[in-house]
Amino acid sequence: MNSENQAKSQLSAAELEELEKKFDSALNTRDNGTTLGTWLYWATVAFAFYHIWTAGFGTPVDYVHMGVHLAGLYLFIFAAFPLLKSKKTLDWQSNSLARWGNVPLYDWLLMILGITAALFLWFSWRGVDLFGYVIQEQTLRQGNPSGADVLLGSFLILATLEIARRTIGFILPMIILVFVAYALLGPWIPVQILKHPGVNWQQFVNNMYFPFEGIFGITLWVVSTVVFHFVLFGVVAQRMGLGQFFVDNAMMVAGRYTGGPAKVSVVSSAFFGTISGSSIANTVSTGSLTIPNMIRLGYPRHFAGGVEAASSAGGQITPPIMGAASFLMAEYLEVPYTTIVIAAIVPALMHYIGVMTIVHFTAKRLGLAAYPKEELPKFIAVWKNGWHTIIPLLALLYVLFSGYSPNMAAFCGLMLCIIVGFCSIYRPVTLIVPFAFLAFVLWKASPISGAGFSPILAGLLSAGIIISVIHKHERGTFKDLFDSFHVGVKYALAVGAASAAVGIVVGVINTTGVGFRLGFMVTSGAADMADSLHAMLGFIPLDIFTQASIQQFLSLVMIAIACILMGAGLPTTALYIMLVAVAQPALAQLGVPPLATHMFVLYYGVISEITPPVCASAYAAAGIAGANPFKTGLSAFTLGIGKLMVPMVFVYAPTMLIVIEGHFTLVSFLQVSLSCALGVFLIATTVSGYFLMMLTAWMRAVMLIAGLLLVAPSWGSDIVGLVIAAAMIVLQLALRKQTA
Repeated sequence: MNSENQAKSQLSAAELEELEKKFDSALNTRDNGTTLGTWLYWATVAFAFYHIWTAGFGTPVDYVHMGVHLAGLYLFIFAAFPLLKSKKTLDWQSNSLARWGNVPLYDWLLMILGITAALFLWFSWRGVDLFGYVIQEQTLRQGNPSGADVLLGSFLILATLEIARRTIGFILPMIILVFVAYALLGPWIPVQILKHPGVNWQQFVNNMYFPFEGIFGITLWVVSTVVFHFVLFGVVAQRMGLGQFFVDNAMMVAGRYTGGPAKVSVVSSAFFGTISGSSIANTVSTGSLTIPNMIRLGYPRHFAGGVEAASSAGGQITPPIMGAASFLMAEYLEVPYTTIVIAAIVPALMHYIGVMTIVHFTAKRLGLAAYPKEELPKFIAVWKNGWHTIIPLLALLYVLFSGYSPNMAAFCGLMLCIIVGFCSIYRPVTLIVPFAFLAFVLWKASPISGAGFSPILAGLLSAGIIISVIHKHERGTFKDLFDSFHVGVKYALAVGAASAAVGIVVGVINTTGVGFRLGFMVTSGAADMADSLHAMLGFIPLDIFTQASIQQFLSLVMIAIACILMGAGLPTTALYIMLVAVAQPALAQLGVPPLATHMFVLYYGVISEITPPVCASAYAAAGIAGANPFKTGLSAFTLGIGKLMVPMVFVYAPTMLIVIEGHFTLVSFLQVSLSCALGVFLIATTVSGYFLMMLTAWMRAVMLIAGLLLVAPSWGSDIVGLVIAAAMIVLQLALRKQTA
């Protein structure tokens, strides 16, 4: 990258930060002034250190750890997020006894009560005598909560809904309130199939407050023990230099080809998606370079923004981190994390094949060139200056795939991020961190630690520590490290608040069984529609037009639409939790394997990030491109066409996911995957309007039909699709020859 482009990137850094704040509510917080702002800054650093320490040296018992994590959420959110966001409430107003640190008295009261409610279970777990008011130990109160439990549990529910509303808006709390009303008003539900005996408020609080369902359930546990650490790792790794290393490599890989800037956007976003838990952060980080360059070389502004938004949203389905939803998926399905990663590889590739194909043929149609050769970075220079930044990611993946827990992998990755980015043999004071981590590694490899590190793992980690310390590269200061901790915690607030709130939905579903009732409604409604359609189409002698096939397809379409609508504006992790709880029972009734079910709802939930009118990633990209946000969202949606179709494929043909027993054979896997890739490719030419030459309207329609037939996982449809595609290729060759 030449110096002119670097200068442009540096000049726009402050504007990009403001843009990210505008579209990512987690960063758009009020001015707390110098005193409280400094105190909160160090509190976030301490919060990050607590989670890093527990990841490496052992997590406290669940109700303690979740209580501490939830208390931290209340502290930071009530202090930083106003009741209603506006320029007035975000800017500094005053500092007095009634508004210390620009935080109104009612927010201080909410914060204190929330922290008390979150930590009360820890305080009262073994029973307690409060000035003559005896509270029995928790096992005796389970199912029969005390008055204090009901009071504090009620407030915990309300406070959790409020922190979710303040961080991500009204949509999620409103959905949750519908579920709460359903739980309490069960006997009066007018729809017979949805009626249930109902629960009173005391029992409802019991189910939502006590472990291990509701707020203190599996969702908050996984977020506080795994998701938080990977969000923090992504921020620290990006600021340590790994993000720029990804962009430079993408420039080398894709920049030299037709439509180079757009292809760089796709490749760099795919790389960055392996460490990022936020589509908006991905969009702003890589888009700050790729979007201006796409516009400079001739791409329409809305298309340039759409390319970056679609590519960045793909990061949420790109292994190994996948927006951290993959860890929850492993927990729900009770399978090794590596199983989820392997299953996600081919579907993610289909998404990027679609985006890359549309980008390539759009560039061909518009006559756009590659990057000028002098603007491309040199391989030797990039790897000489940046190879060390990939050490933490390699270490994290190696620990993870060696069978250790995700939080141990995150701990090792984070420690190496700190060592690579901020510690050096030439700065002796900083050596305390690498020496401490080296001692930890050697202790874990020793017999006294029990089931610790293998000699190979310990040796590789030790080598990584030594190389990172002695390598001569520029380091950041510890102030830079603490800044990255601070930002990482801010990113994790919205995810934590939303996940805790979604725990209420999970608790209601477990209490009332509404998930199975909704599933039955979907399948029975699809059956009624299928009967009508089969009466009209049943004469066609193909399996796809049988009543059962039509019913299954309609059920999948309705669930997919519901996933897209419910996922609007929610963090990936939170929307996955809610969608699995609501949609999974319906898919299970259709006989879909559990892993395919979970991947299905995750994919269609993530599509909401690039689906107008609520598409925050596209809006952030439009801000960088100076384009119309709605047009940018439409471009992003069409570019994500592969992600829209692939879930249907692996539901009908689970062999694509590789790891599902009884479904995978090499022949079926190759047939489904290769035909799907070719089908996505042909559909992408339809979207771009170009193949070997310009496509007319009827040619685009034929290519679309051929693509859909190839995407459909069937030998018969594949053969027909190939015949149609071959005929179109021959026609295109003939027309191109005639034109020449």
